[in-house]
Amino acid sequence: MYLVKDIGGAIGLMAAALVLLGTWPVVLAVLERRGRLPQHTYLDYSITNFLAAVLIALTFGQIGGDTPETPNFLTQLTQPQDYWPSIMFALAGGVVITLGTVATQYGWAYVGLSVTEVMASSLKVVIGTTLNYFLDGRINRAEVLFPGVGCFLIAACLGSLVHSSNAADNQEKLSNSRNYSTGNTAKEDLTQRLLEEEEPKDCEEAKPALPKAVEKVEAGTADFLIDLEDKRSIKVLGSNTLVGLAIVTFAGVCYSLFAPAFNLATNDQWHTLRDGVPHLVVYTAYFYFCLSSLVVGVALNVWCLYRPVAGVPRSTLRAYLADGEGRGLALLAGMVSGLGNAFTFMAGQAAGYAAADSVQALPLVSTFWGVVLFGEYRRSSRRTYTLLGSMLFMFVVAMSVLMASSAHRKPL
Repeated sequence: MYLVKDIGGAIGLMAAALVLLGTWPVVLAVLERRGRLPQHTYLDYSITNFLAAVLIALTFGQIGGDTPETPNFLTQLTQPQDYWPSIMFALAGGVVITLGTVATQYGWAYVGLSVTEVMASSLKVVIGTTLNYFLDGRINRAEVLFPGVGCFLIAACLGSLVHSSNAADNQEKLSNSRNYSTGNTAKEDLTQRLLEEEEPKDCEEAKPALPKAVEKVEAGTADFLIDLEDKRSIKVLGSNTLVGLAIVTFAGVCYSLFAPAFNLATNDQWHTLRDGVPHLVVYTAYFYFCLSSLVVGVALNVWCLYRPVAGVPRSTLRAYLADGEGRGLALLAGMVSGLGNAFTFMAGQAAGYAAADSVQALPLVSTFWGVVLFGEYRRSSRRTYTLLGSMLFMFVVAMSVLMASSAHRKPL
């Protein structure tokens, strides 16, 4: 079994995880903006996310000798009766991260990729890092760690302000649009247009759309916002701001619990294992973590096929299997996410899970992609740009401070 034993290696894994975890949300957001149903996308994502755990376990988890103190992955996998308390913690972690990720899919549509990642990650750090600090036996330097947590909290507050300011900018663009200001409000005009072009609520009843003239729409304009709303699978333009913020808050709370659960699974701080039984290795714990994530993710999204939410069209398993457009990107996103989480847990086992939460600065990557690929914040007000810059600056500071709090894990 391969273990990271030095701080330099742990920080290297954190950096790699930061890029991976900041990229996969962008891939799923691209598919939603192209009109692919989030249920279809997440079912594909779940498959390769689990395969990533299997790949990591069968490679890094099988490297080196198999000893009673540090058993390899397959050895522990065949002895679940000895490890069931730790396995339950790993399974619980997989459940909450799945609930958070599913909620995040809808959060991207409601409040945008950048703000969703900022708020969810910040809440995860504020709650989860504090829990991990005490679970890890306070191995991270509190005088360095908690100022970093404070920076994440400030970033979360700024993220909320960025969303409110950007929503006001978008509403002003719509109300000033020549095409949609004929006496009614922008929201009423938009609703009428969407009703006229509404897609069937059942994917299997959908008829092939007639080809439309391709017209380039400049990012940041009212026409761009309406064109995006026409294409995307989750219709949210003009919706209540509080709905989006509530979804993102729920996702952040779920995210804050999965790392402490994984920490308990691998380090047994509550002494639930019998005397003489070694701790569950990080690769075995991650396998069970992703297994429960797969089961819950598939069950929840199959249910959502027939009972959709947020105005998403109804679908079926047959329609999902026939929907090959974008499947490759969804499968890629699952693999990228699976590897990113694996690297985070490997680094956390070496340097403390509280320090490994520095990868929650992933909005730095997501915001970059959001601006470059999606045209987020184009033609926004100076106030929005100022808030956005302040938010990103606080993330850079927070990430640096949390990494600086890294320390060697001591035997419990």
